[in-house]
Amino acid sequence: MKPRRASRQIVVGDDRVGRVAMGGGLPSDHPMAGAGLGGLEAPPSKMAPVTVQTMTAGYTHTIDKCVAEIHKLTAAGADIVRVAVPEKKDTQALPEILNQTTVPIVADVHFHFKRALEAVEAGVHKIRLNPGNIQDRAQVEAVIDACKERDIPIRVGVNEGSIIERKDKQARAKELGAVFGEHKHGYLLAIMIAKLEEYLDIFYERDFFDIAISAKSMDATLVIDAYTEIAERFPHPLHLGVTHAGPKETGCIRSVSALGALLANGIGDAIRISYASDPVYEVEDGLELLWSLGLRERKGAELIACPTCGRIQVDLFTLTQDVRKKLAAEIQVPMKVAVMGCVVNGPGEAEGADVAVFAGDRKGIIYVQGEKVATVPETEILDRLLTECKAFQQRVRDGEAELGQKRVDIVPPDPEGELGSGWEKMASERLAATPLTVRET
Repeated sequence: MKPRRASRQIVVGDDRVGRVAMGGGLPSDHPMAGAGLGGLEAPPSKMAPVTVQTMTAGYTHTIDKCVAEIHKLTAAGADIVRVAVPEKKDTQALPEILNQTTVPIVADVHFHFKRALEAVEAGVHKIRLNPGNIQDRAQVEAVIDACKERDIPIRVGVNEGSIIERKDKQARAKELGAVFGEHKHGYLLAIMIAKLEEYLDIFYERDFFDIAISAKSMDATLVIDAYTEIAERFPHPLHLGVTHAGPKETGCIRSVSALGALLANGIGDAIRISYASDPVYEVEDGLELLWSLGLRERKGAELIACPTCGRIQVDLFTLTQDVRKKLAAEIQVPMKVAVMGCVVNGPGEAEGADVAVFAGDRKGIIYVQGEKVATVPETEILDRLLTECKAFQQRVRDGEAELGQKRVDIVPPDPEGELGSGWEKMASERLAATPLTVRET
């Protein structure tokens, strides 16, 4: 993991919903190290955590449904929520939506600059503009001036699909095209950077610097290349994302391959994982990505489980999913919980877990920070494991235990019964139980 890239910090929100910082870390003598919203910039050495953002899927003008969706996304852990405002009836709904929600709201503006002005008037916390479809300089200046007056940041969002004009009229694009001439995505990189330069010049001339930048594509490799180049050229926070990523089943791989690579290299201040699915999954997977990279402090349990193999001695797939759902509902302390399918590798793989279970033949052996606490039949594993997790959580809250402070040192018992096959163990027509025996070694 490389250190986070420094940028000019911006702050999104207000006193009522709270303020969410993005970026930071520029030295105080940097020409763009000025304060963000309301003068609330962190010290130069302080970097804001990477934020998780998402967007509502329903119509903004259906106020009750929009508010309900925002509440659901907030509960899932979204730091900032974006809403679409393609029509005036959407911006007219914003005051009531803002009054009922408790998270910073971004207005997503395309084509009609007046929607941005109306959103600002309504009290929205941030504006997203697309250089590909709002290009009139006077219109852009009007939005900049309105946001500047109210200390509202603007995200300049360049998407591959909206910037390609299929013709190159800009000398700077040609110049950049030569720079990236041997690059797989040379033409698109040239257009993206030229468009950003041209657009940002308008902001700078209006003395407006509270800007975030995004440059999204459906191509994960182009996303990596674009943000890598932009990170070297512009000192603004970067909002990462892969657009049109597809359904969750494939979109998660496409998104994480790009965003994980960038974040591991210190690039990125906000992320949105985009799915053609319920946006709650975008929030959940975005948080898991940041937790996995150590970029955010985990909330709730961290579940680890061994992969399937021919040694499984319980219905591991079902057990793991059931444990995941129970932990999400009941556990808020960031304990590590291990679910292992057999006694061969289970003890070693569970080391470091605060609570662990690994399977014997149709039974589970449960440990809490290295101490064996129970051996229960397979049908009782879920309930007993949750009981131990909740008890351990209470001990942590009472100061009687500390997370990860005691090394798990489990001596594996001899495996009982026949090891494998995993699929047979999980089949609905489970084989009749056989007498327990000690396997010879």
